[in-house]
Amino acid sequence: MRLYIEGPVNKYYVQTLCMIFFPGTKFSDDEEITDETPQLWVTMTADDEAGVTVNARLSYAGEEASAERRYDYREGYTKERIEKIAVGDAVTAVGEAVIGYRSSWGMLTGVRPSKVATELLQKGYSKTRVKKLLTEDYAVIPKKANLATEVAVNEAKLIGTPGKKDCSVYVSIPFCPTRCAYCSFVSYTSKRLLSLIPDYLVRLVRDLEVTFDMIHRMDLNLRTIYIGGGTPSILDPDQLTFLLGRIRELTDVGALEEYTLEAGRPDTITAEKLAVARDMGVGRISVNPQILCDEVLKNIGRAHDTEMFFKAYETARASGIPVINTDLIAGLPGDKFSTFSASFDQIIKLRPENITVHTFCVKRSSDLRKANAYSMRGGDTGKCVDYSQIQCAHEGYLPYYMYRQKNTVGNFENVGFALPGCEGLYNIYMMEEVHSIFAVGAGAVTKMVDYSPADDSARFINRLFNPKYPYEYLDTAGEEAMKSKIEAIETFYRERHLLE
Repeated sequence: MRLYIEGPVNKYYVQTLCMIFFPGTKFSDDEEITDETPQLWVTMTADDEAGVTVNARLSYAGEEASAERRYDYREGYTKERIEKIAVGDAVTAVGEAVIGYRSSWGMLTGVRPSKVATELLQKGYSKTRVKKLLTEDYAVIPKKANLATEVAVNEAKLIGTPGKKDCSVYVSIPFCPTRCAYCSFVSYTSKRLLSLIPDYLVRLVRDLEVTFDMIHRMDLNLRTIYIGGGTPSILDPDQLTFLLGRIRELTDVGALEEYTLEAGRPDTITAEKLAVARDMGVGRISVNPQILCDEVLKNIGRAHDTEMFFKAYETARASGIPVINTDLIAGLPGDKFSTFSASFDQIIKLRPENITVHTFCVKRSSDLRKANAYSMRGGDTGKCVDYSQIQCAHEGYLPYYMYRQKNTVGNFENVGFALPGCEGLYNIYMMEEVHSIFAVGAGAVTKMVDYSPADDSARFINRLFNPKYPYEYLDTAGEEAMKSKIEAIETFYRERHLLE
C-alpha cells in the first residue's frame, strides 16, 4: 500500500487505520503501483484558533472516495486528541466508502480499546456519558462501547491506586512440544533446541536471583509472578521443582496477590507436575483447549484432542490449585459458529474461574500468514464473539481485561472474563501498565513504569529487551544483558525518585 501524507499526521496511526480495511497489507514507497495497489492521501491543516481540517482520498481497484473532516478544538480534549479523531474520521470514511466495511470499533486501533473509556471515567464522566462519547466521537458501535466501559470500570476497581513501588515479575519459558500454525512467539520445538532446557533453567535461575535481590534491596512491593511461554508445563517434574523451588527460596510467594503458571497445553499436563506447582505456592494455572473440535485442532497443529483437554482439566481441578483459566479462540480457520458455540457451552459448564476468549489473529511470522488467512469481515467470528460475551454475562462472569491485535479476524477483540474475585491480576497490571514488570528469560521485555510522575506529566514507560533466542540468552550476551538491565532499573527508580 502507498501512503501520501502532508502535515503533522502520525504516519503509524494512519497505517493502523489502513489495516482495518486491508489486513496484512505492507507499506512501501518503492513498490510498483498497479490497479490493485491501495493508495491513500491524507492532508492535515491545523490552526491554534480555528481547529483542524483533514482531507483523505482513497483509490483502490478502480474505486475512489474522498472525505473532509473539520473539527474545532474543545474543552476536555487535547489538540493532539482532536487531530487524531479528525484523521480517524476521515480515513475510516473513505475506507468504508471504497471497501463497504465498517469496523465495530470505529477508529479505535490500539492494543487497549478500553483506554479511552478509562481516561473519560477518570475525568469524572458517568458510564452513560462515556458510552455516548465512544459512539459519537470514535464511531464505536454501542455494544462495543458498553463492553469497553464495563472493562474500564472493572479494571479500575481491581487496580485501585497504584503504588510507586509496586512491581511484578514475568518468567519466560520459550519452549513448546510442537508449534501451532497460528503462533509467532519465540518458542522452540526441535529436539536440539529442547535439549537447551537444563542449561536454560540454570541461567534463568541466575537471572531470577539478581532480579529478586534487586527487588528486595530497593524495598519494592512484589504483587504478582507470572510464568509464561511458550509452554511452561513442558518442564518435567524435577525441572519444575528446581525452578519453582528456587523462586520460593528467593521471595515470599505466600505474600503475593497472584502466582500463575501458564500450563497451557493439555498434552503436557500431569498430576505430578501440578502437585509440584501447588506445593510450591502456585495459585493460578491455564489449561487451554483453544477449541473443542478435533478437526480444527488438527488443522492448527495442536497436539491434543478434546478428550485430552477434559482429562487435563479434571487433573487440574483435582490438583487443588484454586484458579483455573481456559482459553478459547474465535475465528480459527475451519471453525464456524456451531462448533465454537458448542465448545463454549462445554467450557462454561466446567465453571473455570477465568475464561479468556481470543479472536484469531494472523501473526507476522506464523505459518498461517503464508496461507493468506486474513479476513476483514470475519465470517462467523462476530457471532462467536457476541455469543461468548452474552453467555458469560448470563453465567455471572465479568469482563475484566481486554486487548486487541493487528490483523485480527473481523477486527475483533480479546476479552478476559472471571467469576467475581478470581480475576487474573497480572493480565491487568501488564496490559494497563500501572506498575513495572521485570522480565526474566529469553525474549522477555521489562517495562519500567512511572505511573504518576511528580511533575504531573503523563506516565513514563521505558522498555528493556532480553536477548531474543535461548542460545543468545545462554551466551555472554545474556549475562551482559542481565547486568545492564539491573543497572538500568536501579537508575530509572533513582532518577525518577520512586524510592523515596
